[in-house]
Amino acid sequence: MTKNYLKLQFYSLPCNQAFARDAVAAFCVPLNPSLSELSDIKTAVSEAVTNCTVHAYRGNLGIITIECESDERSLHIKVIDTGRGIEDINKAVQPFFTTLPGDERSGMGFTIMQTFMDDFKVNSIKGEGTVVYMTKNLKVETENA
Repeated sequence: MTKNYLKLQFYSLPCNQAFARDAVAAFCVPLNPSLSELSDIKTAVSEAVTNCTVHAYRGNLGIITIECESDERSLHIKVIDTGRGIEDINKAVQPFFTTLPGDERSGMGFTIMQTFMDDFKVNSIKGEGTVVYMTKNLKVETENA
């Protein structure tokens, strides 16, 4: 299988969360993911896009960019915003940390992304935006397994 690439841009509207999740899922179908792996990918993308909508743009309209690249057995995803940025990434990735506690946010978005993906990293510059990098290594199914 050759490498493949996808770049998707859309407005930071809550209704686009499902679109982004489904587009990334469709992109990785040629890798033949299990239902569990596909669910993990969709959940992580949903969390990343929700973070952009809720935290990066705080209800204002902005652009979210998703870039995906696949190779033989891995899916690499970048979710990019040009919003507020994150002041303290180490604090932000801690379970239950939220900048909007009165808004019924669980503070588990980054934790969920870390848990469901095999590799996870966040880069952010305050006032310029954030890039979330995620990789899912897909299991090779063997016959007679």
